[in-house]
Amino acid sequence: MRLRHPRRRASAALVAGLALVGLLAACSGGDDGARTPDDVTDQGYQSGDGSATTWKVSDRKGPVELAGTDFDGNPVDTADWQGDVVVLNTWYANCPPCRAEAPDLVALAHQYDGQGVHVLGINGTDAAGAAQAFQRQFEVPYPSLADSDGAAVADLQGTVPINAVPTTVVLDRDGRVAARILGLAEGSTLSAIVDDLLAEQPS
Repeated sequence: MRLRHPRRRASAALVAGLALVGLLAACSGGDDGARTPDDVTDQGYQSGDGSATTWKVSDRKGPVELAGTDFDGNPVDTADWQGDVVVLNTWYANCPPCRAEAPDLVALAHQYDGQGVHVLGINGTDAAGAAQAFQRQFEVPYPSLADSDGAAVADLQGTVPINAVPTTVVLDRDGRVAARILGLAEGSTLSAIVDDLLAEQPS
């Protein structure tokens, strides 16, 4: 009987290793080729290819209003930003594409500071320490909702599918979903979207 235990441990280790590989692949942000923006996994997350979708004014859904506290315990409510463009970004600290896109999001926040644009992160994975370390490392100037209960993602998911981490959703001046990027967001793409929305007038 004792001879069977090492085999069971080896099998368990192999299964755990395969599960870890699958988890890392889900956050790779690589181009999977076969996936489409409407694919959904059991957890609502998968890798994204950076594809951007925009909606014309007549097709936009919303408004989206998210509220909660950031990782410093300060209240955040997107309703306070009515009339401004809002960039929402889901992330967590150990996600490679989240780290890769962070400098572009930080640059965007600085570029449009004082111009009626707000950036808000949404993190439902990390404890405060890990999230704050990420924010310090990348000198993030904008808040992130501590979404441990998943309420913010659920509210957003009710309006637009959030099928990858990271996902970036851009709200127009009326709080409606105007654009979505699944996977790593390129700075130039985000800037072009924001510029177009700033040129619009709120209804």
